[in-house]
Amino acid sequence: MRQMKDSGIAWVGEIPQEWDIQKNKYIFKIKKDIVLPNKSYQLLSLTTNGIREKDEDDCSGKVPENYDGYQIVRRNDLVMCLFDLDCSAVFSGISQYDGMISPAYKILKINNSISNERYYAYWFNYVSSKRYYKQYSKSLRYTLNADEFNRLFSPVPPLDEQKRIADFLDKECGKIDELKADIQTQIDTLEQYKRSVITEAVTHGLNPDVSMKDSGIAWVGEFPAHWERKKGKYILTLLSRPIKKDDGVITCFRDGEVTLRSNRREEGFTMADKEIGYQGVNVGDLVVHGMDGFAGAIGISDSRGKASPVLNVLDTKQNKEYIMYYLRSMAYNDVFTALSTGIRVRSCDLRWNKLAELLYPLPPIAEQEQIVDYIDYQLARTNEIIADKKSQIETLDEYKKSLIYEYVTGKKEVV
Repeated sequence: MRQMKDSGIAWVGEIPQEWDIQKNKYIFKIKKDIVLPNKSYQLLSLTTNGIREKDEDDCSGKVPENYDGYQIVRRNDLVMCLFDLDCSAVFSGISQYDGMISPAYKILKINNSISNERYYAYWFNYVSSKRYYKQYSKSLRYTLNADEFNRLFSPVPPLDEQKRIADFLDKECGKIDELKADIQTQIDTLEQYKRSVITEAVTHGLNPDVSMKDSGIAWVGEFPAHWERKKGKYILTLLSRPIKKDDGVITCFRDGEVTLRSNRREEGFTMADKEIGYQGVNVGDLVVHGMDGFAGAIGISDSRGKASPVLNVLDTKQNKEYIMYYLRSMAYNDVFTALSTGIRVRSCDLRWNKLAELLYPLPPIAEQEQIVDYIDYQLARTNEIIADKKSQIETLDEYKKSLIYEYVTGKKEVV
């Protein structure tokens, strides 16, 4: 049993007797090499999986004006996120690339004589998992500046032990990450199955032996011979309800939930100074997000509230859930994206004028209800399996956090 001593850091507790504790300024050096005009850099981002190359935009080539102040990152630099410490999803990572990153982050060079960057990547992973640095911030956004960071203390194990800890955690955390990736693949497959259930049911019905005919809808192909098709303007009504004094804000999320923001989260939203054009939404209204509908933001409201005019609030004498599932199937199959004429990346304008001109396959109402019941049942069963698998991932995440904590603080020893 190794001898322990008080670290002097309340949230660390005891550390091995032979370990040191030093201020961050003696372990790390915060550097800021600004990118140079007319030079080429790869734009990088800090994610929950480390430093990644950004691929949504072509940011290679000469540095444009809007990247003034961006910093040069070199391979093996430790990149820190020291803002929004109460809610930021990412904290630190070791860059695998040379490139540039936002001036909002801190780039650390380690003192190689006493520190190993992989050990400290795990150390800051532990710090961030419990948001321990939040208590030291004096700003409204829970941000640490360079001086505040430099004054904080970190453990300094013997250098060879740092390397052993990093090697051990690389191996064990790698195993955990492989298990998580396998479970996530299973979840992705189940999510795709849900989409296929919806698409097959709303476009071809539930009877595989029914006579078929051409639907006249390019992406649907054939549908049951007794079905009709109509444009949206003949089956949907665009509503414009007045708002009420105590209405909360309704949001249509990309997972299809339409609910009060307060039911999900309050942070991360931009609140309008003036609610120009806001409209009332009732429980049971069919809602299609005018900008995010292409990604599945289509659902039926479970709340009374008010919403931005970007949401299409609709009524119909058809089965609302059937229409909802049909529109979602178009989103899942990238039909809206294919129909888009806009220039905004991964977006499609789904305002009323477009929804009104779309063709909708229409089974008899009784059959629409059967289709909805079938989809609801299949999705409920599948969601139970998905919830169980997500719980497995959460358990693995907690185990990984505890493993990192035990070794970076010396509670357990790598032998």
